[in-house]
Amino acid sequence: MRFFIVDDSASIRAMLSNIIEDQELGTIEGEAEDGSEVYADLLETKQIDILLIDLLMPNRDGIETIREIGPGFNGKVIMISQVESKDMIGEAYELGVEYYVTKPINRVEVMNVIKKVSERLVLERSILNIQESLSSISALQTKPIPHNRSHSIVPAGKNALLELGIIGESGNKDLLDLINVLYDYEKKGIREIPPLKDLFEEIIKRRLGYTASPAVIKKETKAAEQRVRRALHQALEHIASLGLTDYANPKFEHYATTFFDYTQVRMKMRELEGKSKTCALQPRANIKKFLQALYMEARQSID
Repeated sequence: MRFFIVDDSASIRAMLSNIIEDQELGTIEGEAEDGSEVYADLLETKQIDILLIDLLMPNRDGIETIREIGPGFNGKVIMISQVESKDMIGEAYELGVEYYVTKPINRVEVMNVIKKVSERLVLERSILNIQESLSSISALQTKPIPHNRSHSIVPAGKNALLELGIIGESGNKDLLDLINVLYDYEKKGIREIPPLKDLFEEIIKRRLGYTASPAVIKKETKAAEQRVRRALHQALEHIASLGLTDYANPKFEHYATTFFDYTQVRMKMRELEGKSKTCALQPRANIKKFLQALYMEARQSID
């Protein structure tokens, strides 16, 4: 089993990791200290089977996170918290949480719960495999019905993010949502990129609903922008590493100037070489340049 742990306490994350690894229950594929760093795309990329998540966290709590990943996550969720409110626990179960483990962490309880969830997951997947086999047999006896596939910019955007080395970063979903909004705008005849603040607010409203409170939208917008900044920094480091390895690398030549200011790429290369301790970024300008380049890259792929 492949696990992902989300808890704002480093000691709790370490304790859960030790239990899982000591008992050979599976492997830890990732950790996060807040729900705002977790999205279905990230879990899918890492092929997570079981998500262990704290209920209460500073920016986005466990329930909000589970609601966000929704049907996009096919694994199981174990909620961990010291909160014992029946209403909150009930809401967690309604959203699909498999088990609820209370703090302080009890090693035996965690082991038993994980084993039960793992067994259930294996059983469900076995049943699904049988159903798919039966469906395949049935499909051989029927003529396939042709259908039209609508163009989407998201798969093309994912390919570009993969080339940039950030497909597994939490900010990649925000970037894909942003170019999807731009694509929708273009179909309406709007070709200029709106202010970044408006774009970030739009993707949050689409996720949470347009009736969400301004305070919640503001908080989630800020979290999304922070995730994107981290993703851009990771992409910059990836491209700079390519340049250090092979200055004539086609990917480096294309992405270094298209997605970034070349002076920043050079500064990051010097930093990686150990000749400089800092890499000066102009986050807001970089986000707009990066977003525009990502959109054009994905747009050209689907034309």
